[in-house]
Amino acid sequence: MAKTHAISKLRPHHLQQQRLSPFTRLLRLMFGDWLSILLTLVSIGIVIALIPAFQWAVLDAHWHVVSPAECREGGACWAFISAKLQFILFGLYPPEQQWRAMIVIGLILVLVLATLSPRMWGGRLLVLWALGIGALLVLMNGGILGLAYVPTSKWGGLPVTLLLAVLSLGLAFPFAIVLALGRRGSLPVIRNVSIFIIEIVRGLPLVGLLFVAAILLPLFLPPDWTIDKLGRTLAALTVFAAAYLAEVIRGGLQGLPSGQIEASQALGIPYWKMVWHIVLPQAIQKVIPPLTNTAIVMVKNTALVLIVGVFDMLSAARSAATDPAWPGPSTEAYLFVAGIYFVICYGIAAYSRHLEAGINGRNHS
Repeated sequence: MAKTHAISKLRPHHLQQQRLSPFTRLLRLMFGDWLSILLTLVSIGIVIALIPAFQWAVLDAHWHVVSPAECREGGACWAFISAKLQFILFGLYPPEQQWRAMIVIGLILVLVLATLSPRMWGGRLLVLWALGIGALLVLMNGGILGLAYVPTSKWGGLPVTLLLAVLSLGLAFPFAIVLALGRRGSLPVIRNVSIFIIEIVRGLPLVGLLFVAAILLPLFLPPDWTIDKLGRTLAALTVFAAAYLAEVIRGGLQGLPSGQIEASQALGIPYWKMVWHIVLPQAIQKVIPPLTNTAIVMVKNTALVLIVGVFDMLSAARSAATDPAWPGPSTEAYLFVAGIYFVICYGIAAYSRHLEAGINGRNHS
């Protein structure tokens, strides 16, 4: 009887809620309590603040101009991006050879798309990447196969950004695995050396490492050895990424149950086979989100190479914005470059969510 009485008391209120109009329900949702009121007012304020920005970027924008002087009045000058697009994307790379840089961008995208499929993971993917990186460097550098030689000082724009991000992460990953296994190992010398390397690199800012690589590294090399600035910058990014990836992988190794390793040792499986086929696949599955975060950070960190004179995409946009013929289009240039960075980083994050959902689905099935 008590349960029936409670249901009868709740039913009129439920029916009353159903009779409310959508507008009334929206008002209650937006202004029902103090938190809803605060969030509503903040949202309204953000929308009002964005109206001038929308008007500047879209309504009053200049999309096509006859001369740069037309951009002196009104909104954004997106015509500047059209006029300087090749310079922003390819930097100082010779205009007659920019088709090679375009092929490099497309080849990097093909390699990345091939990596997205778990079916490709394994030895053949490593071979594909090795061949692809060789083709990328041949195309950018030239000097063989009838291609004109282009020194690394002329490389720039989006190809340099993608090459630095892809190569630094790809080269850092095996070093990170070795450092993570060394830090988790039982040999005191290897463990202490791994800890020392990881903590020293993680304790230094990337800017400091870039300056060390660009200025101090040539002083420690023999006089006959020369490494160009792009190679030294890549070395600094690789060392930086390896230290952070090592700690991420170590977290995955710590999350593995000890029974996995003990069972492998009991079966007499060699150490490196155990690591490659049993330990690492499970450890990496556990740390996909932090691995993704590190990859995104490294993509964005490539923008710091401009301080040591490497002409990446951000450097090209910054140089393009100094053209005196155009009335101060630095905002448009930086927004365009930020949009490219956002597309790259969002693509990495979206793939990570897709991969993690697939792994979780297989584990629950």
